[in-house]
Amino acid sequence: MAKQNPGPVPEFKYTPGERLKVTDEMKIAYEEDGFVLVRGLFTQPEIDKLEHAVNLGHVMKHAIALTDGKGGKLSMVLWNHPGNDYTGLFGRCRRVVDTTEELLGGEVYHYHTKLNMKEKGKVGGFEWHQDYGYWYKNGLLFPNLLSVFIAIDKCDKENGCLKVLRGSHKLGRLDHVRIGSQNGADPDRLEECKKVLEEFYVELKPGDGIFFHCNVLHASDQNWSDRKRWVLIPCYNRMDNDSYVDHHHARATKLHKVDDSALMDCQEFEDLSGKWFMDPSEDKTIVAKKVNEDVPSENENAKQ
Repeated sequence: MAKQNPGPVPEFKYTPGERLKVTDEMKIAYEEDGFVLVRGLFTQPEIDKLEHAVNLGHVMKHAIALTDGKGGKLSMVLWNHPGNDYTGLFGRCRRVVDTTEELLGGEVYHYHTKLNMKEKGKVGGFEWHQDYGYWYKNGLLFPNLLSVFIAIDKCDKENGCLKVLRGSHKLGRLDHVRIGSQNGADPDRLEECKKVLEEFYVELKPGDGIFFHCNVLHASDQNWSDRKRWVLIPCYNRMDNDSYVDHHHARATKLHKVDDSALMDCQEFEDLSGKWFMDPSEDKTIVAKKVNEDVPSENENAKQ
């Protein structure tokens, strides 16, 4: 079977100050490709403020270290509830949440947010996987979840941008195996998928974003450049798809949206209460450790 050639990837544009309207064309892109690419989803001042918030170090105290299957290393911070600080507002603003609800067809809650960091000179990458490949193990019956990949830095092939297999969400859930400290799609089946599906490199400028289905096969190469590659990824689950067991991510919790203007109005950078940062010892789907081993666990928020 020849590789499918679905044509150019559709691109959409957010106009600051206006509502991000989900058009029929966006819905078709999501249904056919499994993702919607939005240029300028966040403005440069909003992204600069996010980087400032991270560089203050309050969130970074909760970073964990990961490895890929090629000896590369990278780090990540993950929180299960958005909270009220600036980093949390990205997961609560209407241009993200309202769009997600229209694409998923119902009310959603914040499943978690990840801050993925590839530093310059540190070459870790992410293996090919589906998010539902391991979220399924958390007791979620349906793949009614998506992620919003937001570029903090310029993301290109040189520094290990996101890459996806277009239309791979139609495959259903693939088996996953341990690769390094990550979970990756079954390598033999993955090779067959690559023969028939187009591999697309998602090159982004700061503030660009992509909404993608939890069954889309995606990965990113190691970063051999002299530039870092940081991205923020809020993830959502439909409210009617709550897990049937307690697990290491948030269960259905009412999501309190904020207007898009709240991002530039917010001056809260230190109050991280209620965010429930991930403790590697609690997550059985990866093998990881804290970057700073002296950071205490925050399991007291786990049942909020």
